[in-house]
Order: sequence, then structure tokens, then C-alpha cells
Amino acid sequence: MADPRIIDIQLDQRTILWRNADVEQERRIAIFDLLEDNHFAPQRVHADGYAGPYKVMLRVEDGRLGIEINREDDTPLEAIILSLGRFRRPIREYFAICDSYYQAISNASPQQIETVDMARRGIHNDAAEVLKERLEGKIEVDFDTARRLFTLICVLHIKG
Repeated sequence: MADPRIIDIQLDQRTILWRNADVEQERRIAIFDLLEDNHFAPQRVHADGYAGPYKVMLRVEDGRLGIEINREDDTPLEAIILSLGRFRRPIREYFAICDSYYQAISNASPQQIETVDMARRGIHNDAAEVLKERLEGKIEVDFDTARRLFTLICVLHIKG
């Protein structure tokens, strides 16, 4: 019986050099929300018909995103490698708007905070759509899953 969802997700800790409390909170929320509700269906058909649930490891190496997909019992199923070229600008923009958002929280009016937050959500949504497109034919994900995965991809890009 198919169960196309992630039940565990890990980030390659060797990739993450530094993160502050705000980033750590974003990471925790993204992982919690992702595990609570996600749709993740690799498109490769396996000989034994396995179709979830999945354990996933995300890593960044040499400008590429590695998505290692394992069965529930931790045996490897497959690895998907994506070039991160199309994500460089959205990641840079997302970091910049998040910095503005965290600054606004401490000293801006509620309307200014809302404006920055709307811009942040817009960048995040656009990047989630790009991720869905890049995964097309490899892994089927819904929009919310793509948003949360993009947050985790950003965490992997923090260099200190």
C-alpha cells in the first residue's frame, strides 16, 4: 500500500557551518510542519513496489543538492541530485528579506513588519514553485512540502 510521505528528514550537518537562533527556529518549524503533513512521492518504480514512507537526507555538495531517499527501515532506495544554479538568486533574496524581517520585528511598526513578511512569503512561494518544477518527473511534492524543503535547503546554505 502506498504511503507517499516523509517520516524522517535529516540535514547533512557537515554542510551547515553556522546558524543563529532565528535560523534554528525556522529549521525546527520547517521539519515539524513537514513531518506533520507532506506529500513526497518519488517517481521511480521499485521492483518490490515500495512506495513509502520515506526517510530523507538533504545535503549540498559542489553546488548540487543531494536528496538521499531511504525506506522506512533505512535501506537506501535512491538519490536525486539537482543543480542549485536556479536556486542561488532565490536563496540570496530569501536570506536578505529574512534579515530585514528580523530587524523589522525589533523596531518597525506592525504595518512595516506585515509588508516585509508579505515580501518574504512571496519569495518563499516563488522558490517553492521552482523546486516543484525541478523535481518534476523525479519526485512529486505538494506546494507546502516544497516550501518546507526550500526552507531546509536555505539552512544548508548558511556559511557564517
